[in-house]
Amino acid sequence: MSTAAPSAQAEPKPASPRLVSLDALRGFDMFWILGADALVHALNKMSAGKGTAGAEAGGLFHFLAKQLEHKEWEGFAFYDLIFPLFVFMVGAAMVYSLTRTIEQEGRDVAVKRVLKRGLLLVIIGIFYSGGFREKWPDIRLLGVLQRIGLAYMFGGLLFCYFKPKALAGICAGILFGYWAIMSFVPIRDIQLSKETLAPMAKEAGVTNNLAFARTVFENTTATTTGKFAPGYNVSNHLDFQYLPGKKYDVYWDPEGILSTLPAIATCLLGAFAGLLLRSTNFCDHRKVIYLVAGGIAAALIGWLWHMNFPVVKKIWSSSFVLVAGGYSAMLLGTFYLIVDVLKYQRWCRPFIWIGMNSITVYLANNLIGFRRQADRFVGGDIRQFLNDSMPGLGDMAGAIMGLALATLFVWYLHRKKIFLRL
Repeated sequence: MSTAAPSAQAEPKPASPRLVSLDALRGFDMFWILGADALVHALNKMSAGKGTAGAEAGGLFHFLAKQLEHKEWEGFAFYDLIFPLFVFMVGAAMVYSLTRTIEQEGRDVAVKRVLKRGLLLVIIGIFYSGGFREKWPDIRLLGVLQRIGLAYMFGGLLFCYFKPKALAGICAGILFGYWAIMSFVPIRDIQLSKETLAPMAKEAGVTNNLAFARTVFENTTATTTGKFAPGYNVSNHLDFQYLPGKKYDVYWDPEGILSTLPAIATCLLGAFAGLLLRSTNFCDHRKVIYLVAGGIAAALIGWLWHMNFPVVKKIWSSSFVLVAGGYSAMLLGTFYLIVDVLKYQRWCRPFIWIGMNSITVYLANNLIGFRRQADRFVGGDIRQFLNDSMPGLGDMAGAIMGLALATLFVWYLHRKKIFLRL
């Protein structure tokens, strides 16, 4: 009679430990949207004193304030990283969730979950952008949450069906394919911008600028290629022709149809980072080195590509994908080292609370408006008195109160173990 111990296969596999650094970085990302940007702008006003000479002359807070403003078109500021960093982290997180689902429940279940979550995010995004408050066609179909949902859905489906090497090839194919489309597909030789079309409409005595733009667009027969200016590129022209509903920039949308394609590549870059962090082939310090080194390499390649295909967030150019992905990898590597490897976590607890309920707090900020509610405490005469005492002081009080309300909100959700899981 055998006396062997029960098979180890009967024991359930231990759950993968939660990547706290990913929650912390997600919370850090959301922190700027919730009001930290307003705090820096207020500090910039305070540093300038009662005049504007201080702000114009420069200084730390002036530099930081400029970094918390989106670039009008070409280039990159820290604020341009907020959105792609979130998409990158969606890719990193899905490695953990989808791998676990595939192992425990099968690929079919994982695919259904990806489709459900992606479509749900798109629906929530339409609601976030105003929903059906306005009559058609004044309803925006694409936006930030919609892009996150679509990037997750297509990135997740690719992850479910392809191995890492194939995913790398697909990612490269997306980036080069998008560059080829934007560079070589001809467009009508007309710039779809208010600056170009509004004066023409006024001169023609037309009050409906959009209808006038369609007429001019259809009557333009000359074509051109390799243009990347606002309203003067393949992506923007495609939106003008085929994207129904309201466009954020009147004639086109920064989260439009074609520019969603490279956003999938951003999600895949995050997936590669997630695969590295989940791997058991490397020690933690080597993972950090690979993340940071890979991030530096991606950013350098992106800036080199900028000379041929400019870094532009509003068309999510391939060079932008690499620059933003590189910076995202460096940030994730830094947070992973500090939070998960060295276990310094007390300082980032508010970020963790935000990160574990990021979509919830994003929606709450839209519906409730933490900054608007802050005005109930430090608005009106109180803000005016503080600003009169020192320029920017009232704005700073409002920003601090808004952040405090947001932090209190996520702390309560965390304490009650309330987490929105799409």
